[in-house]
Amino acid sequence: MKELSVAEFGRRIAHLIVSLFILLCVTFVIGRVLPADPVGAIVGELADPAAYAAMRQRLGLDLPLYEQFFIYLKGLVHGDFGTAILTGNPVSADLAQAFPATFELATFAVIISTFVGVPLGLVAALYRDRFIDKIARVVALVGHSIPVFWFGIVGLVVFYAGLNWVGGPGRVDVYYEGIVTPRTGLLLVDSLLQGETDIFWNALSHIILPAFILAYAAVAYITRMTRSFTLEQLSQDYVIAARAKGVSPAQTIIGHVLPNIAVQLITILAISYGGLLEGAVVTEIVFSWPGIGQYMTNALMIGDMNAILAATIIVGFFFMLLNFLADIAYAVFDPRTREAAR
Repeated sequence: MKELSVAEFGRRIAHLIVSLFILLCVTFVIGRVLPADPVGAIVGELADPAAYAAMRQRLGLDLPLYEQFFIYLKGLVHGDFGTAILTGNPVSADLAQAFPATFELATFAVIISTFVGVPLGLVAALYRDRFIDKIARVVALVGHSIPVFWFGIVGLVVFYAGLNWVGGPGRVDVYYEGIVTPRTGLLLVDSLLQGETDIFWNALSHIILPAFILAYAAVAYITRMTRSFTLEQLSQDYVIAARAKGVSPAQTIIGHVLPNIAVQLITILAISYGGLLEGAVVTEIVFSWPGIGQYMTNALMIGDMNAILAATIIVGFFFMLLNFLADIAYAVFDPRTREAAR
């Protein structure tokens, strides 16, 4: 592992800031040109024209677009995303409640996808064109082909309504709601910290199915990429030499191949994690999961642009942050990327 220079780190930080600013600009402009009417959502369709104009002026929508943007940017600097039409609360307060639910679900899903996808891809490459490889390719094909909402509905019908193996919609059963005081916002963590083991197991039963459903598409992607990376390494001279010396296939994979594809896997896992964060919308709707995806959907229904913009920016920021961290890891562990950047 090599040290990353201050200049290189600074360049990557600058790139992250510029990317975030571009995301902010694009999101804001799209939010303003969409045919949504936040004023009408507040005052109602039958409101008096004077009341409509007064509310439009109060929201600053009568100002030029660039002035609206600078006012919005000034609010963001102070952590002010505006007020949500649906709840009447500051959007930042709503997101503070919704995002931890999505973060917990996506984290659980990426753990599942990593522990399933990486070994499956390694084994599939090691036994290329054999039965396990064909199974892995079928898993990847199905994961990319079948819609998430269909998996979610079938999963609820079979494993919840039919077999009663898992919890139903929501993060926890109704009679457990409100008992655990939010500290981290992660229900599994908070319930353990407060000694509420019954709530922990109940919450775990609720998160298992949506996490597996959400993780399946990521498993397909991780399996396919891991298999591709491994096949490339298996044709290298150092692997052929190791096999000639009598090194077992398992030792070859673990001791030689896996360290050489670790940096690539970090990037793939970071992309998958970001995809899970932004792709949880459908899963949250099917499972009534009170996360940022469901929050965005409800906001879209009434044209609540403050909530939509804030949620988009937050998800985009975390996606960029994950890619930034993967980029840093790539530069630290693979000096070739630093040489190419010079």
